[in-house]
Amino acid sequence: MIRLSAGMVLLACLAAPALAGPDAAAINNAEFKGKAPADDKVSAAVVKAQVLLDRASFSPGEIDGKLGENAEKALKAFVESKGLAVSKPPLTSDVWGALLATGQDPVIVDYKITEKDVKGPFLKKLPAKMEDMKDLKSLDYASPREAIAEKFHMSEALLEALNPGRKFDEAGQTIAVANVQPKEGKPAVARVEVDKVAQTVKVLGSSGELIAFFPASVGSDEKPTPSGVLKVTSIDARPNYRYNPDYKFKSVKSREAFTIRPGPNNPAGSHWIGLSSESYGIHGTPNPSKVSKSESHGCVRLANWDVDRLAKLVKKGTEVAFIEREAANRK
Repeated sequence: MIRLSAGMVLLACLAAPALAGPDAAAINNAEFKGKAPADDKVSAAVVKAQVLLDRASFSPGEIDGKLGENAEKALKAFVESKGLAVSKPPLTSDVWGALLATGQDPVIVDYKITEKDVKGPFLKKLPAKMEDMKDLKSLDYASPREAIAEKFHMSEALLEALNPGRKFDEAGQTIAVANVQPKEGKPAVARVEVDKVAQTVKVLGSSGELIAFFPASVGSDEKPTPSGVLKVTSIDARPNYRYNPDYKFKSVKSREAFTIRPGPNNPAGSHWIGLSSESYGIHGTPNPSKVSKSESHGCVRLANWDVDRLAKLVKKGTEVAFIEREAANRK
């Protein structure tokens, strides 16, 4: 069980300048000053907004404290769900107020590293090529730091910045992490929409209301995603990844089929949601920072924690519609 306390941590600024950033108290007490921060700098207010979005099921992808493309997508979806005016940039005083209204719990909390967090096994190095992965017993995390960062939906850089001088491979250490415990309940899902242009996934309820939102990597010129309406046919945690040479991926030279064993750094990530079109599905990724910023091999790729959440919402038979409408936020 994850052990969190609401006590706020004031951390000494001991990190190298490249990792320096707001501390836990600054983030928990952050207020929006009426002007969106630069998208290349870590901001206490943006960290707070990202955690609040994540808890409300409007995923900003990797929580990194920067108002980047995925955070803006999540804000736009949140704004639309609240019936507020969409602006550019999408973070305004009205939106900030709506985010604060979603919950009063601190966004940064204390967490004590457990024996399970540091036990492993861990990969010495994640191979860059798929062919080199097939002989590994499992595709585990490469370090406790990577595992803890994913556990709390954070970038490793932000985790380090919040915890200067801390070691992530020692059980019993208390660190500051994002409080990403989602709101409870399992709403009824009527439909999932995959926007092939905007690179997003929306989960809709029976009345068309937006239940959840995720940034995604959707297809490529090499292997485009399908069109039309498909259905969920399977939901598998810790999937194997099976490469078929008929895919003819440019990055894979093998002419023989092979299987890559499960693990969060498996090319399919932590979950596979199979769809009613052969070899297509919605799945996780070992590279959450690249979601919606790189192409996929035809499938729909989400951060591992996002596909885990989606897997709990859908069931066999849930409709998944692929749409191609214009979206100004694709880069």
